[in-house]
Amino acid sequence: MSMAISSHERPTPPAPSPSQPMTSEPSIGDLIGDISQDMSQLVRDEIELAKAEIKEESAKAGKAVGMLGGAGYAGHVALLFTSLTVVFAVANVIDIAWAALIVTALWAAVAGILYVMGRKRLRTVHLKPEQTMETLKEDARWARHPTS
Repeated sequence: MSMAISSHERPTPPAPSPSQPMTSEPSIGDLIGDISQDMSQLVRDEIELAKAEIKEESAKAGKAVGMLGGAGYAGHVALLFTSLTVVFAVANVIDIAWAALIVTALWAAVAGILYVMGRKRLRTVHLKPEQTMETLKEDARWARHPTS
């Protein structure tokens, strides 16, 4: 018994069927799959960008509010003692009740000014992710009119 394979017993590769073209171009299914993967990656990248922008602006806002709060507390303690000093100093000239009222009115004016300034500073914080919004607009323009 010889183990040699004769030429008529060798397996031949299957012939391409008419439904399988012999081209090297990707199929529509492959193209759609690539587009889907690209869009998924684009959405993930945009979400990460938005997160980074919001985190950065939130940190700025948190630090600003923390500083305002710390300054408010320290200022309150210092001004309380200063106010008492001023009340007693003015009480040497007029009645102590009037002196206390005058000092209270002055501090009410200062509180109003600080409130306006703090509110103005907080309005400069932008929690809207501007860069992400711009890149989303660019992506939409490209999707409507691809150049490549």
